[in-house]
Amino acid sequence: MILAFQILLIASSLLLVGLVLLHKGRGGGLSDMFGGGMSSGLGGSSVAERNLDRLTIGTGIIWALCIVALGLLMK
Repeated sequence: MILAFQILLIASSLLLVGLVLLHKGRGGGLSDMFGGGMSSGLGGSSVAERNLDRLTIGTGIIWALCIVALGLLMK
């Protein structure tokens, strides 16, 4: 059981780092390197950004729950 939470924690950590780097920052950042700056004027980018926000928040919640579960199981 602990091994499953550890694997889920590692996977969600890596996914969370990637999702945060994909967000559009104030000054560009990595999202502009992959074409985020070019498509910012399109109408569909706001929907994509909202979906990215939702996915990032969901992954962050899974990450936090894994930490709490591992803390309780290892106690």
